[in-house]
Amino acid sequence: MIKLRLLLVLFVVGYVLVYVKLFYLQTFNSLSSNANYVKTEKIQPSRGKISDRHLLPLAVNQIKYRLYVEPKHIGDKEQLVQRLAPSLSLSEASLEARIDMSKNWVSVAAGISPEMRRQIMKLKLNGVGFGEEPDRFYPEASLSAHLLGFVGKNAAGGAVGYFGVEGYYDKELTGLGGVVRSEQDLLGRPIFLGIQEKIDAENGRDLVLTIDNSVQAIIKGRLKNAMESYQAQQGCVIVVDPNNLEVLGLSCLPDFDPTTYYQFDEALYKNPAISNLYEPGSTFKPMVVAAALSDKAIKPNDTFEEAGPVTIGEYNIRTWDDKYEGKVSVTRILEKSSNVGMVAIGARLGNQKLYQALEKYGFGSPTGIDLQGEVGGYLKPKNQWYPIDFATATFGQGIAVTPIQMVKAFASIINGGNLFQPHVVKKLVSDHDEQTIPVKSLGRSVDAKTSEIIKRMLEATVNNGEVHWAKPAGYRIGGKTGTAQIAIKGHYDASKTIASFIGFVPVDQPKFLVLTILWEPKASQWGSETAAPLFFDIAKDLIVYYNISPDE
Repeated sequence: MIKLRLLLVLFVVGYVLVYVKLFYLQTFNSLSSNANYVKTEKIQPSRGKISDRHLLPLAVNQIKYRLYVEPKHIGDKEQLVQRLAPSLSLSEASLEARIDMSKNWVSVAAGISPEMRRQIMKLKLNGVGFGEEPDRFYPEASLSAHLLGFVGKNAAGGAVGYFGVEGYYDKELTGLGGVVRSEQDLLGRPIFLGIQEKIDAENGRDLVLTIDNSVQAIIKGRLKNAMESYQAQQGCVIVVDPNNLEVLGLSCLPDFDPTTYYQFDEALYKNPAISNLYEPGSTFKPMVVAAALSDKAIKPNDTFEEAGPVTIGEYNIRTWDDKYEGKVSVTRILEKSSNVGMVAIGARLGNQKLYQALEKYGFGSPTGIDLQGEVGGYLKPKNQWYPIDFATATFGQGIAVTPIQMVKAFASIINGGNLFQPHVVKKLVSDHDEQTIPVKSLGRSVDAKTSEIIKRMLEATVNNGEVHWAKPAGYRIGGKTGTAQIAIKGHYDASKTIASFIGFVPVDQPKFLVLTILWEPKASQWGSETAAPLFFDIAKDLIVYYNISPDE
């Protein structure tokens, strides 16, 4: 009987304990919630790759590792530090400070390469482990830095694209994360017959660019040499197909390496080709001439009087060399880059139509190029313009544009008058579809007849300009130089200029259009002596690369 009573007491006590435990779990312990017995794990998608138009990889993914330490398993901390520090290229003091013995898990170093991981694993250190981390790698290093941008971290520590196509197409490149949901018991063990759900991740889409990596190599090499030769502070080269505004190459210096972007000054991340404002100088003149021709405000064989300086209010506008030829044709105005002649053409066009032409070309608005960081330039409201503003705009001073805006506008006057939106991505490719980015037409700037006339004028400008360049024999080339003084504290500094040249090959059916810009070249302030030779060096290389036959 006593044994039965004891057994009953034990049974009741056990029952009460189980009841109390269940009541506690149901009422007070958060582990009883659905969120805590259904374990959810995220599946990270792979970031899309980026390649040039010939599928040469420009941005890919690679696996690197994070080294961590579990202090309770390392045993002798001092011995661990002595053996591990050399492999991590850390001082023993620095490594020791990172290992907090009061914690269960400590991250010690990130960005560990597979080779370094293998070397550390050979040490057979207790309490040391590795976790995989996806890492962005750029095989061509800095060759296309401003075009690509880079992948950094957001505030939450997640990967995010910044600048270039990495920033502009970040959503498409990132993809959609997946998830695994599994029901588990209180000890965290999967329940075999419980909930088991999996939603696969959708990897990011690959980008195929319009960029030609060979063109990139040509223009960056030539730009680097030119900057060294002419002692320029900064430089940019843009190469496009003027018939659809596909960007074939874009390089600005100085730049950075996207793989190790954090080692460079943040000011270098900005792409000057789409973010820098500058006064284009005489490269702007062909657009004004084309607008006047298209509007029939002037005729190709018209002549203008170039007798001396032109007075606009309190300002005197002179030719660049203060020399005057009397009667000059429209073509001659471009050949000798006459500011006086351009003021006369602008007067024929009229202030209202001049301003409308600038708007039609797209100055003052972003081009819409698919690169993160573009600015829209600056075009003052027309009611804020003074007579001197209209006069100086005809020869590219007193107006702020971006290099890509110049390329967009100039391309239209040599391709038949078609304005296109510049773009650098040709295709978006995923596991299940392929999307070609269409060429986007933005209307017309001038008529087709005017385009043919202006091409011949620009050919004459190259052939009969004030400077004779080393042109490739047998090829018809059109273009225009530009030299603009830099405004400093409201005044122009004659010793600091922006030298540029914009040109195309061949004249009849342009295969490529190239804009070269050098900021503050010290060897010579003139675009004809710095940016133009850079253009012709690039043009020769591209003629060979594209196997363009001579015209003669």
